[in-house]
Amino acid sequence: PTSYYEKLPPLQGRHVLLLDPMLATGGSAVAAAASILAKGAAEVRFVCVVAAPQGVARMAEHQPEVPVFAAALDRDLNDRAYILPGLGDFGDRLFGTEPHTGIPPR
Repeated sequence: PTSYYEKLPPLQGRHVLLLDPMLATGGSAVAAAASILAKGAAEVRFVCVVAAPQGVARMAEHQPEVPVFAAALDRDLNDRAYILPGLGDFGDRLFGTEPHTGIPPR
């Protein structure tokens, strides 16, 4: 993942909740946790709504000191790394960057 912008308060000795709506491959979560820990955070916890097993496994492998809390654990990722059955891509849905393929509005 590429970091485009980062502005954080001093984190030395702080306890940090790292929030993301979805944990798919885990690439961004691993990078974000590493950045926060490098700034001296005492503890980081990753919190998401939906996670895929691949993302949870990647966090456990690369950031074992960062526990993952997810409201739901879905079954897999598709070929586009979208969580299945999941929500598709949360950012695309939020910002309308993918065409809407659901039920048309009335």
